[in-house]
Amino acid sequence: MSNNAEEIKSRYGIRGSPTQGLVAGTIAFFAGFAAVALFGITVNKLAPLLNLGIVERGWLIAIPSLTGSLLRIPFGAWVDSVGGRKALLTQLLIAMAGMIGLILTLDAILNGAITSRTMGYALLMLFGAIAGTGISIFASGIAYVSYWFPRKRQGFALGAYAGFGNTAPGIFTAVLPYALASLGLIGTYVAWLILLAAATAVFAAIGYDAYYFQLVKKGVNRTDAAIMAKGLGEELIPSGSLARSLRASAAIWRTWLLVIMYFTSFGGFLALTAWLPTYWTNYLSLSLAMAGLMSGIVYSLLTSLVRVPGGWFSDRWGGERVAIASYAVMLAGSVIMMSSSSFALSALGVVVMAVGMGVANAAVFKLVPKYVPEAVGGATGWVGGLGATGGLLIPPAMAAFVAAYGQEGYRLGFAIYVALAALSIALGAILQLREAKRSAGSG
Repeated sequence: MSNNAEEIKSRYGIRGSPTQGLVAGTIAFFAGFAAVALFGITVNKLAPLLNLGIVERGWLIAIPSLTGSLLRIPFGAWVDSVGGRKALLTQLLIAMAGMIGLILTLDAILNGAITSRTMGYALLMLFGAIAGTGISIFASGIAYVSYWFPRKRQGFALGAYAGFGNTAPGIFTAVLPYALASLGLIGTYVAWLILLAAATAVFAAIGYDAYYFQLVKKGVNRTDAAIMAKGLGEELIPSGSLARSLRASAAIWRTWLLVIMYFTSFGGFLALTAWLPTYWTNYLSLSLAMAGLMSGIVYSLLTSLVRVPGGWFSDRWGGERVAIASYAVMLAGSVIMMSSSSFALSALGVVVMAVGMGVANAAVFKLVPKYVPEAVGGATGWVGGLGATGGLLIPPAMAAFVAAYGQEGYRLGFAIYVALAALSIALGAILQLREAKRSAGSG
């Protein structure tokens, strides 16, 4: 680093580094994203207490993804105007409030203070939605990390951020059955709240904004801050306005192709993480502990971890090409799941789906800074927010197949994933053709 850069850092008290930003963002995302597993396992304990039917279970499983998906849009874009630190801390605190509400509600149900089935279900839905705010950290965290890293390293950085952060639902889904057995329902949620509070404290201590935002907060005007930040190695400079960032990214048609593709892979990932415990226990009669292992480790954790090399693949071979290949793998896994009535075949199908979806998730977000460099936060909000609504919409749709076809509905419901994967392959091909024409035109 040049003497001038060191002088700027010293003069304005600039703190942090790309590596530190990546670690801090990943910790915050890991803690908030665990809410995906909020009701996937515990719904089996709650359903008998409130006499919930299969469709009601589906909506309860999906509800954290409602706020976790939709709030990605404003929070992701908000980073462009205030930086990631304020956005992520706000989201973590809201998620903690939701967890406290859930603990109080569960305690009231178990102690008989709440006897109304309708009230108990409504309060669980409400506080589950609030706790789901933690899931929305994905979008603001993507923008937060993107501003720390140059474009040539963003595939790896974002793959590592999302890959390791995404392990939270898998780990929690696998651990929850054992936590329930040893700590009980209330104790499990209290332990979860403690972890969330600890992660919030760690992020508050080490999570600094990228250089541009720090300089602006020190009183430097935005034009000079942009020049100084670039001198420090920051490549991406935000548009500076939440509304402008959303408008600019929404005006680019490629943003909407990425939304649909992300709905398939990441929205689909959220949905399956929440739905699979019900699939394993009700369709193949696995124990709750085994269902947690298959859902959390075999599927969710694998999907998350392959996202890390998926980012590297995208840096090396291009996000468009990698996306097409990964959605083809996901399609193959979905066909296997549609055909399965045995544990062995379902296990194979889940693994194939996990690999395809994990790599696809990395490929899509490699393309976001590439196509919308001037409004990364806004694009991240649209893609991450609307794309993640799959986590809200797909579980009730899967439940509807079961309601319509009985036990066979558990496998037939995977037709949803077959159709989405096929559509995403087509959209990836459109982006690939456009990239080929652009390269030919500039060659």
